Amino acid sequence: MAKIAYILLCHKDPDAIIAQAERLTAAGDCMAIHFDASASARDFDRIQTALKSNPNVTFAARRIKCGWGEWSLVQATLNAVHAAVDAFPRATHFYMLSGDCMAIKTAEYAHRFLDETDKDFIESHDFFESDWIKTGMKEDRLIYRHYFNERTQSKLFYAAYEAQKRLGLTREIPEDLQIMIGSQWWCLRRRTIEMILDFLGQRRDVVRFFSTTWIPDETFFQTLVRHLIPKTEIENRTLTFLMFSDYGMPVTFYNDHYDLLLTQDYLFARKISPEAQLLKQKLGALYASEGVEFQISNEGRNLHGFLTGRGRVGRRYAPRFWETANTLGADRDLYMVVCKKWHVAKRLIDQIASETNLPCIEYLFNEEAAPLPDLGGLETTLVKRSRHRRAVTRMLYDHFGTDRMLICLDPASLDIVQDFCSDKARTHVLEIECTYSDAYLVGHAHRVGLAGENSPAATVERLLPTIRSDLAYESEQLRGAGIERFFRLRETADPAENVAAIAGFLGVSEETAHSIMQLDYLFTD
Repeated sequence: MAKIAYILLCHKDPDAIIAQAERLTAAGDCMAIHFDASASARDFDRIQTALKSNPNVTFAARRIKCGWGEWSLVQATLNAVHAAVDAFPRATHFYMLSGDCMAIKTAEYAHRFLDETDKDFIESHDFFESDWIKTGMKEDRLIYRHYFNERTQSKLFYAAYEAQKRLGLTREIPEDLQIMIGSQWWCLRRRTIEMILDFLGQRRDVVRFFSTTWIPDETFFQTLVRHLIPKTEIENRTLTFLMFSDYGMPVTFYNDHYDLLLTQDYLFARKISPEAQLLKQKLGALYASEGVEFQISNEGRNLHGFLTGRGRVGRRYAPRFWETANTLGADRDLYMVVCKKWHVAKRLIDQIASETNLPCIEYLFNEEAAPLPDLGGLETTLVKRSRHRRAVTRMLYDHFGTDRMLICLDPASLDIVQDFCSDKARTHVLEIECTYSDAYLVGHAHRVGLAGENSPAATVERLLPTIRSDLAYESEQLRGAGIERFFRLRETADPAENVAAIAGFLGVSEETAHSIMQLDYLFTD
């Protein structure tokens, strides 16, 4: 059976560290601790005293002062790894943790999971080809030498960096290494750890290289594991559930995240709020439990983004200047059908197309597989269509040889509606207001990733009022956007009202509008 040696890097909260060590070792696992040398000596003495009688806990032989982005973090990890390898010869796996991490599965589940998957778990993407680094320096992390801490010695850090750039003092990356990058939270098999330590004993040049790179904890183990272990024996993922906000800050978990955390396909979560005492108590009791069944749904990232995004007002990405400068044409009409239930809108535009010969395009800015003609490649992906939406729409006018066209949009795409309404073209908007049963909302939650197949029913039920409120909010935003030619088709309205709405929206006779609305299953789910 798997026996885990936890590698714990920490620098604060001695009580939490003691509790974490006792909790994780009580189930038969073990732990090697590195407590930052720049932290309180009194706190370290307290930790040592509390854990000295625990045979499953050891400490790094040498403590060092750690700084963000420095080699010191990697060296501290290596010091703890050496201690664990020597102290726990029966450990089969080595799992990297921080003081902010907590188990979100039982020890029983974790051991079974590792027994069934004989692989190393480490996130590792090609440093140069992947988009793992979103902003800031990339290649310069490696080809220049970084001797100073960017956060505490920023003037020296950037002065040394700029001086090397001016003088052309670049260096070569070790030619036999493919540099990889990824999260520093890994779980590696004992054989892999021993191979890394043997490799480092032979290749001091690799240590010298990484020791002056910037943020080596994101590249060092990630590169060496890929260098030493066959790709087929590596799972390119971490077993620690963590998320980052739009601003690059780690998302913190609180008391009300317990159910969400347990349904994720991970063994640990980071970071748990120091104030989340109830969450800590429940997770602490969970690790030693037996016979617990977990329903994995993995909706955590989507659900968190949905719930935290309700307060946002603006849009994250502004339109490109060359997009806003373009126009569809002052002599053109664009008809927009806005509806959350896509199948309802598609039924309606089929009727419109058959009765009016108006070219109708389904959700081209919302649905990846929307049927579109060849537009020279712009139509191939949703990202391209959305980025160049005015250009795509102009090309569709040209393709159909018309100055009148209809498209469908999701109510969440208010920015697209407003963008087109600000154009010189004449725009017409029809909102289809539907009713939403609980069954539909549950299906919607599954479709958009807010719930998984195995999400507990109680969790999904608690989510329904929020989803319903969100749909109402989208409709309210659309109605309040001040659109000049705005019409509403309502599921609960009198048929005559809906006929009038269609006639006004399309500028057709009531007879034609009546023919369009002769669809008794329009709103059927």
